[in-house]
Amino acid sequence: MFKKIAIFLEMIKIEHTLFALPFAFMGAVLGSVIVTGNLPSWPQIGWILLAMVGARSAAFGFNRMIDRVIDGKNPRTAGRAIPAGLLKSSEVVIFIIVSLVLLFWASFKLSPLAFKLFPLAFFMLVFYSYTKRFTWLCHIVLGLTIGLAPLGAWVAVTGQIDLTAIVLYLTIAFWTAGFDVIYACQDIDFDQNEGVYSIPARFGVAGALNIARAFHVITAIGFIVLFFIADLSWWYLAGMIISYIILFYEHYIVSPKDLSRLQTAFFTMNGVLSTVVFAFTLIDLVVRQY
Repeated sequence: MFKKIAIFLEMIKIEHTLFALPFAFMGAVLGSVIVTGNLPSWPQIGWILLAMVGARSAAFGFNRMIDRVIDGKNPRTAGRAIPAGLLKSSEVVIFIIVSLVLLFWASFKLSPLAFKLFPLAFFMLVFYSYTKRFTWLCHIVLGLTIGLAPLGAWVAVTGQIDLTAIVLYLTIAFWTAGFDVIYACQDIDFDQNEGVYSIPARFGVAGALNIARAFHVITAIGFIVLFFIADLSWWYLAGMIISYIILFYEHYIVSPKDLSRLQTAFFTMNGVLSTVVFAFTLIDLVVRQY
């Protein structure tokens, strides 16, 4: 049983939760303080955590099921659970249903608007996995899907969507799209041969890295806009500056001629960035409170 659990955890890349979870909590604390004047309650944080677990688990389950044939052809992904025969498709379907029930229940407990937006979240979780079959804009669709984490958390604690929430949503969406473009560079040959759509397959590695930089410039601008419209202080500003350094380093260590440090750019740098921005935002808001 423990071996099977380990396989499921590997399938959904539980370690990648470090990317989205800090920004989900950022959306919760920022929205709660701006709209209500108070930090979110512990029960709200707990339900947001459960919603994130349900959403990410369902998303990865859908992706692995929908892409199982493509994954089996790609040497990099042929060892994944379904093509490798470690998990049956029926087991993954049950896993997806349980994950969706968890997301459904958590959104119901959080706020009426969060519950009403559940169908949108469900659609985006499924739709993303099909986009690589017909558009190289699939990275942006992924960003718009992952960006629902902070937006959903904001809605969960405030029951509304305003300009600040939209800016946060788009900022995280382009951050995600940028690092996903970098990640996709390692599959450029396979994508071109199999007709899988991606920015690297369409524009080449050099062009893709330039587009990723442009996406992250939008992210940097979004962080600045948040600083002003959310009336944040120098604590957030310090975290923002650190995030800029991380983004710069992320692009510095990859080039069209050297992708050897791509995993560091993709996983390590982005996990640190999201944690840093959330931590400094939380400090800023706690200081404001007390």
